[in-house]
Amino acid sequence: MKFLIYIVIFAFSIVANSQSKIDNFLKPADSLQFQRRNLVVGTEAVLATGAIVGLSQLWYKDYPKSDFHFINDNDEWLQMDKVGHVFSSYHIGRFGAELLQWSGVSKKKQLIYGSTIGFAFLSVVEVMDGYSSEWGASWGDVAANASGTALYVSQELLWKEQRITPKFSFHTTVYASARPNVLGSSLQEQILKDYNGQTYWLSANIHSFFKTSKIPNWLNLAVGYGAEGMITGKEGLINTIFLPEKERIRQFYLSFDVDLTKINTKSHLLKSVFSVFNTIKIPAPTFEINSLGKTKFYTLYF
Repeated sequence: MKFLIYIVIFAFSIVANSQSKIDNFLKPADSLQFQRRNLVVGTEAVLATGAIVGLSQLWYKDYPKSDFHFINDNDEWLQMDKVGHVFSSYHIGRFGAELLQWSGVSKKKQLIYGSTIGFAFLSVVEVMDGYSSEWGASWGDVAANASGTALYVSQELLWKEQRITPKFSFHTTVYASARPNVLGSSLQEQILKDYNGQTYWLSANIHSFFKTSKIPNWLNLAVGYGAEGMITGKEGLINTIFLPEKERIRQFYLSFDVDLTKINTKSHLLKSVFSVFNTIKIPAPTFEINSLGKTKFYTLYF
């Protein structure tokens, strides 16, 4: 029995020591640490290069090249793709800034070199689109990418914190089965491709605006946007495919949410986990009104 107790104590000490080392590693530096900064820059360069090479080989190589050109796709998918660009640019930039903060880089450089990485990366992808005959560069996408970056930077300059956070939620729909090659044949593909099941949110932290102890500092109010009835970018392109809903509709939502980054904890590991998962809208009671004037209440909306 004593031997087993010693084993348990020894095991717990190893786990506690490992967690302590991880927590110390994840703790943001008080001043510039060149090793951390170089690690961040090197890792981002490798990931960005790998992503671009991967896209070139897996996405673009099966389509013929063309001279660089722009297209106007602003009326497609009821602008769900544009909202997605805002979301992506914001969070890639946010992670870039937080990584530089971890390495001890000054606030000014976090905003200049970190928060703009989302816009820079997505701009490279846009250039690749521009040289593909299947697609084309889109000024609407560029504007959306810039808006996502501006949303992060403006809040840091105005409030020195992120009070309004873009978030994402998803539910499966019947539309994907009508055109799985475009909207996805698996759950993983549908999360990325089926705009009918995507909802994008602006989640605002109530306590940050009203500064009252009566409101939990993690409680958010979120407004969301979604759309349904789409199997093609533009309406009326395909009439031979069965549609569960033939009319395209816009959906607007009001719901509660949680700002995971406002949850008090001394663990830098938990803070890092919360930062990553703060991109996702927490399922909660939700009110919907759509472009047809119809309303609906959900006990829990995903």
